[in-house]
Amino acid sequence: SPKNLDPPVFIKPLEDCCVDEGTDLVLRGVLTGSQPITVTWLHNGEMVHFGNSSWNGQDVSFVVRECLPEDAGAYTCLAENGAGRTSCSAAVFVRGPVLSFQNPPQHFEVKVGQTANLTCSFTASPPVVSCWIRNKEQIVDGPELWTEHTEQSSTLVIAEATPQHAGIYTVVVKDRKRSAQHTLTLSVIDRPEPPASGPVASLISPSNLVLSWSGPCYDGGSAVLGYVLELRNQGLSEAGEWKKLTAKCASTSYQVSSGLQPGQEYCFRVRAYNAVGKSDPSPVSAVVKMEEPDSKKAQEEATQYSCVTIDSSHKVTDHYNLHEKLGTGKFGLVFKLTHKETGRVCAGKFYKGRRAKEREAARKEIELMNHLHHPKLVQCLGAYDHKPEMVMVMEFIAGGELFDRIVDDSFEYTEPGSVRYIQQILEGIAFMHQQKIVHLDLKPENIVCVDTTGTSIKIIDFGLASKLDENTDLKVMHGTAEFIAPEVINYEPVCLATDMWSIGVICYILLSGESPFQGNSDAETLALVTAAQWEFDEESFEDITEEAQNFISSLLNKDPRRRMSCEEGLAHPWMKKFDSENLSSTKCLSKEKMKRFLARQKWKKAGKAMLALKRMALLSKSESSPTLPSVDLPLSPEAEDALQSLELKMQGPPQFTKKLEDQKVARGSCARLSCHLTGYPDPEVVWLCGDEPVEESSTVQIEYDDDGCCTLILSKVEAEDANVYTCRGTNDHGEILCTAKLTVL
Repeated sequence: SPKNLDPPVFIKPLEDCCVDEGTDLVLRGVLTGSQPITVTWLHNGEMVHFGNSSWNGQDVSFVVRECLPEDAGAYTCLAENGAGRTSCSAAVFVRGPVLSFQNPPQHFEVKVGQTANLTCSFTASPPVVSCWIRNKEQIVDGPELWTEHTEQSSTLVIAEATPQHAGIYTVVVKDRKRSAQHTLTLSVIDRPEPPASGPVASLISPSNLVLSWSGPCYDGGSAVLGYVLELRNQGLSEAGEWKKLTAKCASTSYQVSSGLQPGQEYCFRVRAYNAVGKSDPSPVSAVVKMEEPDSKKAQEEATQYSCVTIDSSHKVTDHYNLHEKLGTGKFGLVFKLTHKETGRVCAGKFYKGRRAKEREAARKEIELMNHLHHPKLVQCLGAYDHKPEMVMVMEFIAGGELFDRIVDDSFEYTEPGSVRYIQQILEGIAFMHQQKIVHLDLKPENIVCVDTTGTSIKIIDFGLASKLDENTDLKVMHGTAEFIAPEVINYEPVCLATDMWSIGVICYILLSGESPFQGNSDAETLALVTAAQWEFDEESFEDITEEAQNFISSLLNKDPRRRMSCEEGLAHPWMKKFDSENLSSTKCLSKEKMKRFLARQKWKKAGKAMLALKRMALLSKSESSPTLPSVDLPLSPEAEDALQSLELKMQGPPQFTKKLEDQKVARGSCARLSCHLTGYPDPEVVWLCGDEPVEESSTVQIEYDDDGCCTLILSKVEAEDANVYTCRGTNDHGEILCTAKLTVL
């Protein structure tokens, strides 16, 4: 009877509170009394239809996620049993929005002469004030630029943008209680400046030549899209008429194979173009005289850029004499060759070629090299497939490795000289990148000098190079520890910027003789690269210009998207830093550290040639540990294949390891439907009631744990909740369903 019942009593009442808009509102109290007790919540006297309430027989609570201004007011908790009823109320205040920027832009781009509207939106509690800052000074309204403000946004207007307006801007906003700032950059794009120098001709034959040039010092703030090449026949008239050779050259070199007459004299010039327009012309090239038809040298050089097909009917020794061994690599051996008829000296790359995989790799390298016709890239001159041997005949590069040349006593080692070498590397890699080909093994020993006296270099060894496909991610497990980019170690997709990281490392060593990521072991080196932990050694970079350090910093960025491209590198201020300065006063760099670096590299090469990353170890490494596992080198080809298959094995459609079970529950109680789901990538989970998707509410909760446990919780079930419930899991590899029947008694 009611006489034996205790009425409900709040022994800990609800408390008034003030919460920020967008945060969670939580009201709690403690209630006693004889069970059963019915608990009801009111908001401003009305029954609530939002939030989550709970009552476990003692603690009572009400939660509103990410509350809004309209959630403020009086909240009342009513408690009733057979002995009586009670209530407890609390006042809730919702503070205005916390001052914050709403998806603020990081970068604006505008063409010269156009109006720039730099707008940043924010949430704030009125009153609100804002201003803009540039070069540490507040911008004052004037006829050229002014600011416009509302309580939700601030805009800087530049009437007619000029290159001088480009730079970094900061907007500062303040409301009653807080302040915030956001910094963005403005690019004012214009036509590019003319290419820095006139075209230089090489590989001249009676009717062919190759022109190469440097990009513009400034690209106008917008990437150079290509070049327009023009020629003038010096023999026609004094003034001469400039004619267009090509209107769309994508790289900084071009093979002219038509329109030239043997024995004639020509001049060339080039214009760069971007999204805005074409530059003025570059300086005019030196007069180029074409070879006469009977020139033996011309006939020999004319074959330089022919595409190679693999000769399966001859051995290499049918056409070439074999001489001393030049080197050894993972692929096989390199020998010096001379052509039996012409006497031309070449290099022969002899692949092992006994396994189908090795032969396919050789064919891939030869095929790629047919796309790499550029003066800064070593050329393939022929190929022979005579089982069990495959041979690629290449240009013979007589000058040796660049770093070995630098430490020679007769060589002058300066920063301006280093600029010339890096510029040539950028030109060669830029051509590769135009073809969407990545080198993936850029390191000092793959940069060689054309001869023993000049400063021309070529890039060699395209054994690891690959052509990128925009529809398929390329992941690799090879490279050399000190020179590979973080994305290679992390087995993430590689891109053109992967090569740019390696160029940054080469440049760092070229200027300092120090390696930025040299650890005491390969594991330590890999950990340093993965973390992108490096700095400029104070002593080594004491005499190196700020432009050079900025150039390196723009390449050694962990995020590939933020690394400079080749075109941006060629337009970097460092590339033109020494154009007009007195180079005779440039300080010579110390060769001692470079000698120590080379000695260490030669010692390491004696032990192992290549780094094959252990994907298995990386997959199983603890996320809490920043250090990488030790790496035993090298892995056999079979182990590499096994590791690659591991990643594929991880892929799979969704599967239920624990299925839903039918349930019978009493009206007013809680129902809990659980299952366990696996699959890779992680499946997306949707719950269905009948055929309709289930949505979360005050009585419906959906939980999905990292380990694949999926739970649907229905509190205070009613007769209408009885139905067939379905859990559906979906990923890239498939879909799976699991159902259970819920009966309400």
